[in-house]
Amino acid sequence: MPKVGMEPVRRRALIDATIAAIGERGSVDVTMSEIAGIAGVSSALAHHYFGAKTDLLQATMRHLLSELGADCRAALAQARTPRARVSAVIAVNFSDKQFRPEIIAAWLAFYVEAQRSAAMRRLLRVYARRLHSNLMSGLVGLLERPAATRAAEGIAALIDGLYIRHALKDQPPDAAAAIALVEDHLESKLSVAGAVS
Repeated sequence: MPKVGMEPVRRRALIDATIAAIGERGSVDVTMSEIAGIAGVSSALAHHYFGAKTDLLQATMRHLLSELGADCRAALAQARTPRARVSAVIAVNFSDKQFRPEIIAAWLAFYVEAQRSAAMRRLLRVYARRLHSNLMSGLVGLLERPAATRAAEGIAALIDGLYIRHALKDQPPDAAAAIALVEDHLESKLSVAGAVS
């Protein structure tokens, strides 16, 4: 008989195991059996909680989005100026919690999977809209709307691009260098527009 209250614990263990397996393999080409083994549960139990592997992958992507969203909301709550809001969003994306090799690998794998899966594509669109909205929450206080929109698109592209570049490197992610690069891009946009940061 299963222990009462174990389902959330096991579901989270399977999500964490999925991230670890994808990080190790570098793709979503992992089996439910491998994921279950990492989580310390049976393959049957993994299927019981999530059904097919695609359901587990989607749950993992939703988990990553939820964690990133919560971290971003917390950082934005501390930001006191429009400029600080933009920097908070940038910093969260490269935080120790987010910018880890296995998380980077998971994001890259999900981008690849989104080319085949409409559900994953929808989740990535949610991520893109949230990132754009969070960036715009500060940028509209610094730039005219068309310039703010272009700056948000550039910053988002840099964030995604730096994740991809770090996924392809054989060295640990360098968060400080990534933040500095994105902040430099932002400063150049602000100085061209004559905005005071």
